[in-house]
Amino acid sequence: MRRGAFVLLVASFLAHGGAPARASDIPGAVIVLQAAPGTPGSDPAAAPPRFVLLKDGLVFVGGTERLEAGRLDKAEAAALQKRAEAVRKLPGVSRGPIALGGDVARTMRLWLREGPVEVAATGDPAAAPPALAPLASLLSDLLAFHHPSLRPYAPSSYAMSVREARLVGGCRSWGFAFPIAQALGGPRAVTAAEASGWPTGAVAASVCADDRRYAVTLRPLLPGEQP
Repeated sequence: MRRGAFVLLVASFLAHGGAPARASDIPGAVIVLQAAPGTPGSDPAAAPPRFVLLKDGLVFVGGTERLEAGRLDKAEAAALQKRAEAVRKLPGVSRGPIALGGDVARTMRLWLREGPVEVAATGDPAAAPPALAPLASLLSDLLAFHHPSLRPYAPSSYAMSVREARLVGGCRSWGFAFPIAQALGGPRAVTAAEASGWPTGAVAASVCADDRRYAVTLRPLLPGEQP
């Protein structure tokens, strides 16, 4: 992907929260981190959330294409929420994009249920000034989050998005039961069975249909989440 196109995708990520659905639309979420994937040619708008903590302790960790799911105990979940509360209390934390330092093309959006508070940040948490230490520390740990309970998550449905575009390489046929024109109006849910064999997350598929070419993405949906 050329740098100009990447910058436009990053701008879209910061403006729209990184995914078609808002973080607050994830049922039961208390902490959500969305981060633009670094995979060349990926589409940030279709990336799974990097980290999600639900109020019942369920936790999801995402990459470029897929998610893992696990469960925190009460003490672990409470410790994360305490750190989120420290971020929420930072002066002006949700007033606009926060520059942490380092690569400005690296983008993150942190959503905290209490408030609610949304924090848009660019750069490297390791380069953040001392005044932003609570935010930088939390971002660093969520970006690299690991827990022994994590296992591959098999979503029951995906949010399909389609846009007219010519991707590098060949293309596949459409193959879904509904016309591609019906998917151009906005994200729609497709079942895991319908999505079988297709790229998922921020990896777009190139599709040829009706003498045109399209980019098709399938974002994994969390339990109860709608496109």
